[in-house]
Amino acid sequence: MARFARTTPLTQEPTVEESLPRGIRVAGAWSWRLLVIGAVVAVIIFLIIQLRLIVIPVLIAILISALLVPLVNFLHRHRWPRWLAIALALIGTLVIIAALVFFAVQQIRGEFPDLKKQGIASYQGLRHWLSGPPFSLSNRQLDGYLAQIGKAVQEDSNALISGAVSIGSTLGHVLTGLLLALFSTLFILIDGKSIWAWVVRIFPKRARSAVDGAGKTGWVTLGNFVRVQILVATIDAVGIGLGAFLLGLPLVVPIAVFVFLGSFIPVVGAVLTGALAVVVALVYHGWLAALIMLAVVLLVQEIEGHVLQPLIMGSAVKVHPLAVVLAVAAGSFLAGIPGALFAVPFAAVLNVMVHYIASGAWRVAPTSEPASSATVLWQTVPRTPRPPRR
Repeated sequence: MARFARTTPLTQEPTVEESLPRGIRVAGAWSWRLLVIGAVVAVIIFLIIQLRLIVIPVLIAILISALLVPLVNFLHRHRWPRWLAIALALIGTLVIIAALVFFAVQQIRGEFPDLKKQGIASYQGLRHWLSGPPFSLSNRQLDGYLAQIGKAVQEDSNALISGAVSIGSTLGHVLTGLLLALFSTLFILIDGKSIWAWVVRIFPKRARSAVDGAGKTGWVTLGNFVRVQILVATIDAVGIGLGAFLLGLPLVVPIAVFVFLGSFIPVVGAVLTGALAVVVALVYHGWLAALIMLAVVLLVQEIEGHVLQPLIMGSAVKVHPLAVVLAVAAGSFLAGIPGALFAVPFAAVLNVMVHYIASGAWRVAPTSEPASSATVLWQTVPRTPRPPRR
């Protein structure tokens, strides 16, 4: 019988991947995935910037729809025809906005001659004060300093101007954007359910449950943000407007309207518009009234920052105040005023959507569960269960 010698197996050399430490392999896997995600995000941002004349009106329409959908559903549940509920909500919103702008413009027109006269007198008084001791500045020095201040303000305002121009560089662009926002709002209110169903069908079947649940969660958060932001803006406008009224300032209504609109840009909006009240107080009543008005603006902002934002806004959108500041800064840097306006709702919606998908709640939550009609745009019709096969 032949004896077969046992052959010793050859030692297989490790592959390049196996020769690397595990930490390097994990870091490499994360790195290329993050690079792909970053590239996709960069492409999306580039497309949004290129299509900003379309994207910005649509985003405005989504914000308005998040506010009006609960009202439309409420009226529809109380036996109002849906078309009438939509018409009442949309026309009522336009009438309120037009009335605020009309009263503000009318008061500015009525007070403009006096404001111009008081402004010239205050400017001359300021020059006279600076020309005396302890400053003793000459007219040439004053003109040079004022030119430098004007140049600095112009350079710093380029971001705001570019943001405003990004909405529409001409009157035609502005009108087109307004019409597009109006029609988008109307169609979202009429047929938002079908629009969302079409968006969900774009994704693969295995991902539709996650996308559908994340979208509903994000819509609820967006609605909460809009309602809470209106409440915060109203409190800011009432507080600063009341301070201007008690000081006997003119242009109280325009000041309150500008503060209300500016408050939709978190952190800095109400401060910048409140500075208008400080300037008016300085022009009409001098330094003491301006300091008191400045104290009122800062007090209102402290109440907003330490009471309203943590208690109301924080619980509604679940975004840390630091994230709010960073989001507003990044949004204004990328897109000026529109970026600052949409930064916080975008961050809030993205936060809850990512958290919903990462939590895996969509795996156990039934996809046919209808959402609340008071807060969600779309309604999912439950499917009739099929009988079990025999």
